[in-house]
Amino acid sequence: MKTYVREILSGAASLVSGLGVTLQALLSRPVTVPYPRKKIAMQPGYRGHPVLTRDFATGILRCIACGTCSRMCPSRCISVTGTQRNGERRKSPQTFVLDFSRCSLCGTCVEVCPVSGLAFSHTCGMAVRSRAACVLDLVKLAEESSCTNTVCLQK
Repeated sequence: MKTYVREILSGAASLVSGLGVTLQALLSRPVTVPYPRKKIAMQPGYRGHPVLTRDFATGILRCIACGTCSRMCPSRCISVTGTQRNGERRKSPQTFVLDFSRCSLCGTCVEVCPVSGLAFSHTCGMAVRSRAACVLDLVKLAEESSCTNTVCLQK
């Protein structure tokens, strides 16, 4: 009989301590942010989708369309085509297609680029309604944006 009462008292004490934790969480301020109305500042190390970079002095894209990034991508979500324009010694990217729905943001493409032609953007919250909208042509995005910084970010 004593063990039975002891077990009931132990269970009641456990219940009271659990309710205390619940009451403490109920009365504390929420940790989450109401996202559409309030946005938090992104950390400097945030990695969005890869973007093409520009040479700061000349303003041209650094990418030489070598295809190393597409060969090393474990997700196989990058395809690059390049052409050699008249009067230039190196190739320029004609299309640089990134399927962001398949990208795992591992960073391999940025690390293996021999000319630092890729970097991570700071774009977050890319909500789309279809997978087709996740297919990005980074050359077109770089041409549409008018920035001349080292990293050309999506608008």
